[in-house]
Amino acid sequence: MILKIDRPKILSDAIGVISEVVSEVRIKLLEDGMSIVAVDPANVALVIFKLPRESFSQYEVGNEVWGVNLDDLKRILKRASTSSSVVFEQEDNQLKISIFDKVKRVFTLALIEVESEDKDVPELTFASKVEMDSSHFTQAIEDSKIVADSCSLIAGEGFFMVEGSGSLNSARTEFSGDEAQITGLAKSKYSLEYLMKFVKAAKISSKVVVNFSDDYPLRLDFPGEKMGIGFVLAPRVEND
Repeated sequence: MILKIDRPKILSDAIGVISEVVSEVRIKLLEDGMSIVAVDPANVALVIFKLPRESFSQYEVGNEVWGVNLDDLKRILKRASTSSSVVFEQEDNQLKISIFDKVKRVFTLALIEVESEDKDVPELTFASKVEMDSSHFTQAIEDSKIVADSCSLIAGEGFFMVEGSGSLNSARTEFSGDEAQITGLAKSKYSLEYLMKFVKAAKISSKVVVNFSDDYPLRLDFPGEKMGIGFVLAPRVEND
């Protein structure tokens, strides 16, 4: 088993974002590429990551599964520069990670047993879909976080709105059809603690796809050049 990636930053950035949500994952090496599907400890958020085999300059696998601590992996990958290439080789219960640049550096990462169950990506049907610039969506989420711990996403006829409201203060960002592609009508509320983690994926993709329905899970997708990262988040339902 051997993997080689010549643009390690795309993997490093993705692992950094995923580590905001979960600390330990199973990385599956499938015929069509690398895959992670993991749920956070509170069972509120799901992260979905795919890096197709075409992203690797060498991809020789046999359906291996690596249980890894993401913080440890993130720290190793950050040691690679943009001009480095990185090779992964499994040796018994360790992952050998070689960084090739002006010199060769070799790290070994212990493979671990991840106790959480394997998760499938849920089949969800949404009433509204919004496609827009990820930096604009990030700014709207950050604005809401200043005043509240949750925000409402509202899709209407020709507009999309992100609204945060605290006990005293509020923030609202409105987008028209000029700034976003908006279909359907929906309104739902979500935790800003999680959304602030998710929008860090804007560094990976200039676009974000927002799918939601009334009081229903949210699906955020950040489609990258040679990869994709997505999230599912349970709604914040208010009790009257």
